[in-house]
Amino acid sequence: MASTGDVPNPTNFGDVSHSDIGNDSSHTDEHVRHSSVSATSGLYFDATAGDSSPWNHGGSPFTRSPWIVQTADTSHLLTEDGSSSLENPTGLVGSLVREEGHIYSLAASGNLLYTGSDSKNIRVWKNLNEFAGFKSSSGLVKAIVIAGDRIFTGHQDGKIRVWKVSRRNPTQHKRAGSLPKLKDYLKSSFNPNTYVEARRHKRNALWIKHYDTVSCLSLNDDMTLIYSGSWDKTFKVWRVTDSKCLESVTAHDDAVNSVVTGFNDMVFTGSADGTVKVWRRELIAKSTKHNSIQTLLKQECAVTALAVNALSSILYCGSSDGLINFWEKDKQMAHGGVLRGHKLAVLCLAVAGQLILSGSADKTICVWRREPNETSGHSCIASLSGHTGPVKCLAIESDPDNKTNAKPVWIVYSGSLDKSVKVWKVSETL
Repeated sequence: MASTGDVPNPTNFGDVSHSDIGNDSSHTDEHVRHSSVSATSGLYFDATAGDSSPWNHGGSPFTRSPWIVQTADTSHLLTEDGSSSLENPTGLVGSLVREEGHIYSLAASGNLLYTGSDSKNIRVWKNLNEFAGFKSSSGLVKAIVIAGDRIFTGHQDGKIRVWKVSRRNPTQHKRAGSLPKLKDYLKSSFNPNTYVEARRHKRNALWIKHYDTVSCLSLNDDMTLIYSGSWDKTFKVWRVTDSKCLESVTAHDDAVNSVVTGFNDMVFTGSADGTVKVWRRELIAKSTKHNSIQTLLKQECAVTALAVNALSSILYCGSSDGLINFWEKDKQMAHGGVLRGHKLAVLCLAVAGQLILSGSADKTICVWRREPNETSGHSCIASLSGHTGPVKCLAIESDPDNKTNAKPVWIVYSGSLDKSVKVWKVSETL
């Protein structure tokens, strides 16, 4: 393992246990953080400021939207009548609200959006309308990934469920099994060598099964492997084709909050123990072996989210202190800097094109753009405001209505503990 002598150690501003934050009023603005990457004056709307309300002025829905806060001066983008000259401006498209639980997970696939909540329900949305839904008996839905014709969901009780869409009726989803498969579970239970010590529960458990909350799920680049991270301090590797557990790695001293893959054979894990670790995947016969090769970060506050931007070869890390650290693959995973834009913990990250989006317990979403000429390498081009609770999850897909590649536009979904999902349109050229 590489030396951690040069590992950045940001000041601790509190801890987020297991990356979960409740939707209450206990979060204060005691540690206010202002963006260090954009010094321009902000354009914002205050709906309580009488005549200054955007609803009292003409113009496009974009210029009147109370949900969009821009950190850059965009006055040059407005026409004389106040309408936006941008073909695809950044702003709120709509909201999906179903009063049944806090939103903990999202996954977008084609024209469908899957949402998971603490109601045990997985809802399917199409064109901003509810399309289908199915219920699991495994508790809170912490993670969702889609691989081909199957949907994988990670749950609070440590189970990973597998679902398939009915060929006859696309609104029907049927459970196709679990990870591990019942056959593999029963086979392993008779072998004493397949048991490991589960310290928290003070009993032995099978290595192929998580014995605590499944906190995250992710796919490798070619979508042949699924990685699951858990509060049991391990991550496990599953083969997509047959749902077989290939490997279990005890990765950290506390809960694993995020697992992502990137740069061919590399895997990154972030934990409540405050560390970010790098693992190298080796394919051995029909199995895998992961070796720890480097610790990128060691700090007192929890690591809550990771994201890899393959386009710019950067790994991003969000923490409970509200900071986003990043490392650059092209510089041998050297620490590239810190993005400061949130007042409270960063709870989720998502990347698309040259953008990195961060959702926070401060109820906002920061939109960062890769800017190699900036001191930090990034600029904060917008802050999306509108949620009334912590932003717990994000998903991004390209805008199907965008007809030009010269101005990349993305559809962003944000899930919150305010029980809603908001849909945004975000332009890289804002």
